[in-house]
Amino acid sequence: MNIVRVALDVPVPRLFDYLAPDSAESDIGRRVTVPFGTGSRTGIIIELATASEQPGGKLKTVTAILRDMSVLPPQWLALCEFCARYYQTPLGAVTSFALPPMLRRGKLPRMKKVAVAVPSAPTPGTVGTPALPRLMAAQQIAVDAIAGVAGFHALLLHGVTGSGKTEVYLRAIDAVLTRGGQALMLVPEIALTPQLEGRVAARFPAAHIVCANSGMADAARARGFIEALDGRAEIVLGTRLAVFMPMPRLQLIIVDEEHDASFKQQEGLRYSARDVAVWRARQLNIPIVLGSATPSLESFHHASSGRYQMLELPQRAVAEAMPVVRIIDTRREKLQEGLSAALLKGLQQRLDRGEQSLVFLNRRGYAPVLACPPCGWISRCQRCAANLVLHLADQRLRCHHCGFEARVPRACPDCGNVDLLPFGRGTQRLESMLVERFPDARVLRIDRDSASTPKKWQALLALIHAGAADILVGTQMLAKGHDFPLLTLVGAVGADAALFAADFRAPERLFAQLMQVGGRSGRADLPGEVLIQTEYPDHPLYQALVEHDYVRFARAQLDERRIAGFPPFSFQAMLRAEARTMEQSLAFLAAARSTAEALAAGITLYDPVPMRLQRLMTLERGQLLVESLSRPALQAFLAKWMEQLYVLKMPGGLRWHLDVDPLEF
Repeated sequence: MNIVRVALDVPVPRLFDYLAPDSAESDIGRRVTVPFGTGSRTGIIIELATASEQPGGKLKTVTAILRDMSVLPPQWLALCEFCARYYQTPLGAVTSFALPPMLRRGKLPRMKKVAVAVPSAPTPGTVGTPALPRLMAAQQIAVDAIAGVAGFHALLLHGVTGSGKTEVYLRAIDAVLTRGGQALMLVPEIALTPQLEGRVAARFPAAHIVCANSGMADAARARGFIEALDGRAEIVLGTRLAVFMPMPRLQLIIVDEEHDASFKQQEGLRYSARDVAVWRARQLNIPIVLGSATPSLESFHHASSGRYQMLELPQRAVAEAMPVVRIIDTRREKLQEGLSAALLKGLQQRLDRGEQSLVFLNRRGYAPVLACPPCGWISRCQRCAANLVLHLADQRLRCHHCGFEARVPRACPDCGNVDLLPFGRGTQRLESMLVERFPDARVLRIDRDSASTPKKWQALLALIHAGAADILVGTQMLAKGHDFPLLTLVGAVGADAALFAADFRAPERLFAQLMQVGGRSGRADLPGEVLIQTEYPDHPLYQALVEHDYVRFARAQLDERRIAGFPPFSFQAMLRAEARTMEQSLAFLAAARSTAEALAAGITLYDPVPMRLQRLMTLERGQLLVESLSRPALQAFLAKWMEQLYVLKMPGGLRWHLDVDPLEF
């Protein structure tokens, strides 16, 4: 009796047995269509068997084994199995997530005709073009170090902004293509992919390059997956999901901006693409390069302890010097719409010289809240424990958490007062002020409202590069990966709130954000300047920024975390629940904690508490943190605990999930 065990995307950690009379060992890793419930599903054959725990009469027969594309290789299945194990997620959910939507529906895209077969050795033009930029000494050392490693090796490329990390990546990729291998390069955001694709395509005009990100059309994404699987794609560029691209000749993985929180998926399969990439490099016995101007404290700790090899790029590749960072003390100054006299003067100077400036405020919209001073009404979201943000341009109030929106009221809904006031400021309000203050300047706002589609984003970037904008008002979208030769001034406003946030990672994120956005200035021949407005000018974080001293900041943060027992000196998982009432959520978490107590040797169990944003989309949310000084001990505990959680009774409508190595608290 031929039986196939199939991974299906259902919320239970098990495989499903089906009769498959025509199955063979070569079908392991193939997609299969099977009857399930009253319908059908597409899954992956994980293994074959001759017997089942289910009675033979109850076994259904597969509808079809889909042999219309190459089989998914054992290494790809092992990668999915690792993610299922480590992130405590059913294997079927992992394999379904790792496949492009079209393939998981059992369909195939129309493939483009390929003019030539994939060569076993590089053809002329596949590797780099002759006119390569001259490497600085530190770049050459990094290139040689990457080329000199054999087998698995993790290298942390710590380079200041503008130090030429991308050139090091390209040289490393060149060496891989010369050997006939494949290279995988991950970037944190979709917005960075087209720019990088253009640069890589220019360097390797004859190489077959595939992009992978969630913003692509289904057919294009599925086509790229198959081309990578078949070995036709020599270079794969993509966001976090690209870590699952099957590549039979993969010889190098690069993770650019490895510190970026965007590499951690926050829903469904809650995985870290950076960490999965490191595991995949070890699995394949190949090198991985992690690059950043502000490495994550976890990666910096690994490099400091010798687990990773540190490569330093301490100087800029084109500009003669790093931008000068000045701290503007705003405690005794009357600001003009949130801007200091020094920043306004700097903006005027750049306008006079025909240079570009960037005012950085990581808060979109016109104002964080609309309020009625007489009665105290404020614009709250009906579905979340958050305020509705005022978007004055289209007269809407929007929740940036759940998407709820409403018209701006003509008068206060509670008392009828017509003099409603915006409190605080976002990028739209800052843009309006700058247009009024500098009427001859071309002010361009860059945020997720103005760049809501890839086409709009590319159009805005084209305007900046063409010199058709004088003052940029931007969020973190402009903080990394961009070279604007005319940009010489960056002003950062509204950063102080992160200094005292409850999240222990907030200072790390703020430092990285400010160093990255400041690094946009003075990247070419013109000197750069960064002005940071703050009411805490003596704070160590700002002093480290003035000195461009990431290492001092990182060591101080690691010392604090060591004392507090925070990661990377401990390992965490967060159980979250959401239900119609907070009582239901916390009751489930309390029951979960009780089941964990008998299993929790070497584990610290904290009390269930409401989440910081305790209501989202009408559901009340709670969380339970578990922690251990040992990663293996935590993993062993989680595996046993999950078995208990799947059978734990819960009220109707309650949902729960486990987040391993959580970034959000």
